[in-house]
Amino acid sequence: MSSQGGTKAIVAALLANLGIAVTKFVAYLLTSSSSMLAESIHSVADTGNQALLLGGRRAKRAATAQHPFGYGRERYVYAFIVAIVLFTLGGLFALYEAWHKWSEPHGITSWQWVPVTVLLVAIVLESFSFRTAIKESNLVRGRETWNRFIRRSKAPELPVVLLEDFGALVGLVFALFGVGMTLATGNGRWDAAGTAMIGLLLVTIAIVLAVETKSLLLGEGAEPVDVAAIERAVIAGPEVERIIHMKTLYLGPEELMVAAKIAVPRFESAEDVARGIDAVEARIRAAVPVARVIYLEPDIYHAEAGPTEASG
Repeated sequence: MSSQGGTKAIVAALLANLGIAVTKFVAYLLTSSSSMLAESIHSVADTGNQALLLGGRRAKRAATAQHPFGYGRERYVYAFIVAIVLFTLGGLFALYEAWHKWSEPHGITSWQWVPVTVLLVAIVLESFSFRTAIKESNLVRGRETWNRFIRRSKAPELPVVLLEDFGALVGLVFALFGVGMTLATGNGRWDAAGTAMIGLLLVTIAIVLAVETKSLLLGEGAEPVDVAAIERAVIAGPEVERIIHMKTLYLGPEELMVAAKIAVPRFESAEDVARGIDAVEARIRAAVPVARVIYLEPDIYHAEAGPTEASG
């Protein structure tokens, strides 16, 4: 994934949400619309989330003795925090505000044109932000479906921004519905209904983000297509007779660890073994460039020991 593309999408979303948050809050102060307040908090949460994602660039720090595999997974930590912030600050607050407005409904009696105007302008701005996220995602998505891209992407930034921008657009439509029906009927419970719809939407998106990011935090292996490419690279030369067993693990979005026990012929010397391993590592890196940390354990395979066992 292009980290520059992810950063561009994040910055576009941050600037859009910052301006929109201020405008929505002013509209809430003028109209006391719960939908506008929920959308204000939603935009504030999104702005903070984009700042957190930019903070994930700290993951590029060099490895240390205490963290010998580097800080690549820090990007997953920030993405998980984003999901929690979106859930608590955005979704739960909107649901609470909806319950409060439903209990004490009131119409919008002043500055009636303000919320509709703000929401329409916000939809336009969010559309530009969403368009940027789609454009940057398409550069790395390839032929994958959007669902698979969001679920299987090892780099969390673009899927997070995509879901946030999508949620923001749908939330704005919900808010416009609630405000529009309140203006048309004078019944403030329509405003509360729009707010509740926003809350449920944000909670759903936050849960999806949390589940997917949790899987990355726990540690995911390479995709089947990459595993197959690595296996072909390992056995492509005379240095390896077979793979006894192999495991892969993403240390970060752009760094894959490969660990394998391989059956090698009976070389004349340790120097021959070392040269053979170097050749295998070179083939693996050529086949899957993100495979940057490779550990190969040579062994002698005994057929009578079974397909997954060897001496040593």
